[in-house]
Amino acid sequence: MGWIAGALFSLFVVQVPAQAQKSTAKSTVTLSDPEVASVAVTANQIDIDYAKIARERSKNADVIAFADMMAKDHQSVIDQAVALVTKLNVTPKDNATSKKLMADAEKTKTMLRSKSGAAFDKAYIDNEVTYHKAVISTVNNVLIPETENAELKKLLQDVAPILNAHLEHAQMVQKQFNKKQYTKK
Repeated sequence: MGWIAGALFSLFVVQVPAQAQKSTAKSTVTLSDPEVASVAVTANQIDIDYAKIARERSKNADVIAFADMMAKDHQSVIDQAVALVTKLNVTPKDNATSKKLMADAEKTKTMLRSKSGAAFDKAYIDNEVTYHKAVISTVNNVLIPETENAELKKLLQDVAPILNAHLEHAQMVQKQFNKKQYTKK
């Protein structure tokens, strides 16, 4: 997974309402490479933080396995981001998008910490499904078409299958939760 995955998470935060209504909407947010780098590291760290909360609060083996995968994959993205920004001689720069991402993440972390047991597991997985759907849409419909740098575009194209795998895994776990909830009624 490339360092751009983090930017996708960030742009998801800005783009979700428009993306949900029209998946082919063009982004109104333009980020420079230093801003994208900041967003990338921030967004990946946020998903690692969500995974840490899941590891602390969940007793469900499927949720813990998913959280472990998220932590591992997103740490790998951070490692790749550091290598790429070093290679490109880019210094990450805070921006409105990364700041909004942090603020929204704090709200999500508070919500997750307020839950326990099966309610926590469901909230965590539901959040991951929503997050990944928006990210995939942003990658395919906004970032890849707007990217001019060939290396950056390749990273975006390479990250798409990994994002899809994350989404499919989260949806599988989500489906198990929904099935259990439906059979209890």
